[in-house]
Amino acid sequence: MNKKIHIICFDVPFPATYGGVMDVFCKIQALSKKGAEIYLHVFQYGRPEQVVLKEYCTEVHYYKRKTSFFHALGLLPYVVSSRRDGQLVENLKRIDAPILMEGLHSTLVLRKKLFKDRKMLVRTHNVEHQYYKQLAITETNLFKKIYYQTASVKLKYYENVLKHCDHILPISKHEALHFTKKYGDKVTFLAAFHPNNKLHELSKKGYFALYHGNLDVYDNMKTALFLIDIFKSMPYPLVIAGQSSDTKLLSKIDQYKNISFISIEEDHQLLELFHRAQVNVLYSFNNAGVKLKLINSLFQSRYVIANNKVIEGSGLDSLCIIADDKKEIMQQVLKTMDKDFSKEEIIRRKEMLGAYNNERNAEILLNLL
Repeated sequence: MNKKIHIICFDVPFPATYGGVMDVFCKIQALSKKGAEIYLHVFQYGRPEQVVLKEYCTEVHYYKRKTSFFHALGLLPYVVSSRRDGQLVENLKRIDAPILMEGLHSTLVLRKKLFKDRKMLVRTHNVEHQYYKQLAITETNLFKKIYYQTASVKLKYYENVLKHCDHILPISKHEALHFTKKYGDKVTFLAAFHPNNKLHELSKKGYFALYHGNLDVYDNMKTALFLIDIFKSMPYPLVIAGQSSDTKLLSKIDQYKNISFISIEEDHQLLELFHRAQVNVLYSFNNAGVKLKLINSLFQSRYVIANNKVIEGSGLDSLCIIADDKKEIMQQVLKTMDKDFSKEEIIRRKEMLGAYNNERNAEILLNLL
């Protein structure tokens, strides 16, 4: 079995503080554990270089993402054109190995057809043009709305680049259906990689409701405001955890005694919150990808209340309490906050979370090489 592999990543995949890079970093760990010789190529735009990546990769190369307005012009999507780098091509040529491109963002070498003699794999994290279309619908800033609409059109056209690869690896089942309609046997569903080795078994009750995420992402910030509006009149505490530079959001949280914000700097802080929470309230205004926060909550915490856009494509519907509007969320929170978390629920999760086995999914990926 060939165990050499190039991985092109859209961002520095550590610390694994948001879903996209969490899938990449945990994938790198799992492949390394299986003996893979990984040549990692990372586009950098804000996150610093990370020594920890050298523990799992034979080589790590960094390339500056070109973020000027110039790269938003033309027919190529900005997320693709801003990741153009000649040195990347030279480094790929130097080591003869299959190439895994993380996201449509990283596929410029596929478009140029420079490596026809190599196995070329693309990990799709979203149906990108649908994701950007949803961002355009929910965005209130006119300039950003126009950008998202334009990006959606460009990405829909650009997606045809996938016909040049050997394998497409969707992260969710509903996205697998989308790509299968167009590309047939090239498509293999590969469940999200995540940082959980086993289900964490907890005591019967926790103490608060939890929402976590990167609150500098518009969808997450909008969800936080949505949940504040629900919990401000409820008799239970809500903890909002993650990263945020939005002073308006933080001042809004400060208005209510039962709602608090905790800044997450390291993984162990979030794990502690998972283990103390009684219910995780997960809500999203778009249904792109698989929400890694859903998988982490099911592995590490107690009850999960989620809307359909969070669970779509995950296959984990039966492990969640589904609530799609404010009234339903309030009703379900009232039902679950004082309810014991049973051993039967733990057993059911162990059975249902089998598809999210990092070791097995690393073997699937290696076999495709």
